[in-house]
Formats: sequence, C-alpha cells, structure tokens
Amino acid sequence: MAKAKNLYTCTECGAQAPKWAGQCGECGAWNTLVETVAAPSTPRGGRFAGYAGTAGNVEVQALAAVTPDDVARLPTRLDEFDRVLGGGLVPGSVVLIGGDPGIGKSTLLLQTLATLSERCGVLYVTGEESPQQVSLRAHRLGIAAQRVRLLAETRVEGILEAATRERPQVLVVDSIQTVFTELLQSAPGSVAQVRESAAQLVRYAKQSGAALFLVGHVTKEGQLAGPRVLEHMVDTVLYFEGDAGSRFRVVRAFKNRFGAVNELGVFAMTEKGLKEVSNPSAIFLSRHEEEVPGSVVMVTLEGSRPLLVEVQALVDESHLSNPRRVTLGLEQNRLAMLLAVLHRHGGVATYDQDVFVNVVGGVRVTETGADLPVLLSVLSSLRNRAPAQGFVAFGEVGLAGEIRPVPNGQDRLREAAKHGFTRAIVPEANVPKRPPEGLEVIGVRRLADALSQA
Repeated sequence: MAKAKNLYTCTECGAQAPKWAGQCGECGAWNTLVETVAAPSTPRGGRFAGYAGTAGNVEVQALAAVTPDDVARLPTRLDEFDRVLGGGLVPGSVVLIGGDPGIGKSTLLLQTLATLSERCGVLYVTGEESPQQVSLRAHRLGIAAQRVRLLAETRVEGILEAATRERPQVLVVDSIQTVFTELLQSAPGSVAQVRESAAQLVRYAKQSGAALFLVGHVTKEGQLAGPRVLEHMVDTVLYFEGDAGSRFRVVRAFKNRFGAVNELGVFAMTEKGLKEVSNPSAIFLSRHEEEVPGSVVMVTLEGSRPLLVEVQALVDESHLSNPRRVTLGLEQNRLAMLLAVLHRHGGVATYDQDVFVNVVGGVRVTETGADLPVLLSVLSSLRNRAPAQGFVAFGEVGLAGEIRPVPNGQDRLREAAKHGFTRAIVPEANVPKRPPEGLEVIGVRRLADALSQA
C-alpha cells in the first residue's frame, strides 16, 4: 500500500504547501500551517464524473419516508450522569469530557465503566497513566473492576486494533491529547494529531456502534484544548466544573445531539469517589438562623432542572472615582445594566457605591431569571433591611423597567414550595391559576411594583 502523502494547510486561507513554513505564502499569516493527510487522487474524469446516472448512484429519499427508530439507551446507573447524557448512552455516540486537571474526569469514567461492565463489554484506554496507576486508583476508591478491560496505548492504530479484537460496547480514551497517529509526523497534542486521531476514533464508533468517551484537556481560560473542530465532530460535549476548595463537582452539557443542553449533574467528591447529589438545592442554600440583609433566594433553571440558589449582595460606600462592580457567578456587564435600570425606574442610585454580588456555592447563572433577585439583594444591602424568611423571587428585568416572564415558571414555584418557601415575587405572566399549596405568589409588572412588594 502506498504511503500517505502529507501536506501543510493554512488554517486561515486554506492554501496548501508541500513543507512547513512559519508564514503562509498566500495570505501572509504566521504560524497557521498545520500538517494534514493529503486526500487520495480522484478518478480520471474529475470529482463529478459519472453524475449523469452511471454506476454508484446515490439514492435520494423524502424526509417523511424516513422512520425514526427508537434507539435503546444504555443507562450508566448514575442518575446524575444519565440526566446530563439525556437518559443514558446511545450506541455509536461520541462524548467529549473536559475539565481542569484533578477535578475527577478519570474517576467518574472509571466508576461508570465499573457499573457498565456488569452488563456489557467495556475497554478503558489510558494514555497518561500506567496500568498500575489505574489499578491503584480503583483499589483506593473501592471499585469492583474485575470485568473492566484495560489498555495502555497512545497509538491510534494500536487502539483500533485492540478495540476491533475486544469489540467493547463502551470505549474510553483518556486522553485525546496523548494519542497520535502514524499518518502524521507532528507531535502528540498538536492540532493536526488531535484532529486526525479523533476523526479515526469517531469513525470507528459510528461503524461499530460502540459508545465512545474522549477525555480532553482544557486551557487556562477553561476552554477545551485543541482545534475547535473537535467539538463539532462529537455528539456530546460535557464540562466538569468545580472549585479546588469545594468537594462538589458539576457536570454541565454544552452540546448534546441526544438530549437537552445546559443540563446539570451534581456530584460530591469523597474518599470513595464521586457520589451523586440527588437534591442540589439543599447544598446551594444556607439557611440563616436570622434574617440577613443582602441575601435573596432565587429559582434558576439548569436544563430541565429548577435549582434554588442564594444570591448575596454587598453595597458599600466607595472612595474611588469609579465605583467597583464585582460579580462571582454572574455576568459583570449585566450587573452594570441592572443598576442603571434600578436608578432610572426604581429611583435608587448606586453611582457612589461599590457593589459586590456573589452566587453561593460556586454556581454560574447565565439565565435572565436572576435579574429580579439580584436587584432585590442589592436594595436589601443598600437599605440594610433583610427580606422576610421564606421569600423567593425570579424574573427578567427589561430596560424599560418591565418585569418579563421566564420559562418553566410552574416548575420553579413547585420547587420553591417543596423546600418550604411561603412567599414568591414573580412576573405576572408566570403567576399560575392554582399556586402550590402553602406558597403565596405575587405577580408584578413593573420594577417599582416589585420593590414595593419586597
């Protein structure tokens, strides 16, 4: 078999060169030439030869004639992990998991394979650790891994050869940055190696029907390392989040072709590995013995799960020409916008005050339902008046001072009532016809109405 020919392609303009150079000769960009495998030469007659109906016709069919098959998912028996995956593993799916070093990616996958090995064949490929290190971790965590097949290999061709021989239903590659293919001369972890290695593994998963887990490194900015095309090639992208000083870990789905995005799974790191947290609202709430100014509980939505989260604000007199606006768990620009709305439509000025806002528990809130609780917590700290016990709020605040509705209002109120809250301020459009038992629901249209009710 003829040896594959390698070319160097510019990531900016797509120009190809027979050898590497620091600058692209076409567009002039620097350090943009990456190694690629040259495509095989096309048959005589060009790429579109035979389009008029000769051999090798491609069948075109109507979309309505294609019947969707109900794919039987393979549950991992870790409820929080199954929730993030959309109900379990889909045969032939490719899942990319990223996270900071030491956060628990390998631990979670080893626990998952241990439970799956009781029902199907599994293969754990490690490129960063020796088999002894993996075995030591399994013994330390008390994982029964007698049926887990283990392979220490970094060459893609060797991994695919072993996978073809073992025929696992679930394959884990830890990590994709350590894997390389013999088709390319670049070092493992480079853009070309990561892309080509992932492409071969994804092709194997689709052809064999095996569910594939790829572990990816992250950069210091928190993004998955490697080419952006890596996230487009896979079916599901999961991020492992958590503070180094906290024992809680959050798995968040940013892309999922087989389930809802932004779904959340919460785990607790213990001596025996990761344990599921079935009631996350309980860990994000710190019930105070007495009323505390600047603390308001909101109901946020993560995927399909409502969560009760405490928002704390501290407003203090500023001695700087530009008062500080500091947020943890929220977007800083949105806080500045909300403070302007509070001044214009609520009559409360904070231009000479430092404003600090924190979401308790290390949760990142990106939805607009946090607008109203943030403003209420800021006002509570500024006036040094604590909200009443059992108070909860959610709602989006518009630039005109209106309180806009948010999705899944009934589920949020049901979650608040389940945890014993008795009073809720919500957008008027989210007020249900039959509020949950024991919960007084107050609907507001304008920011001024919400401030007076609070």
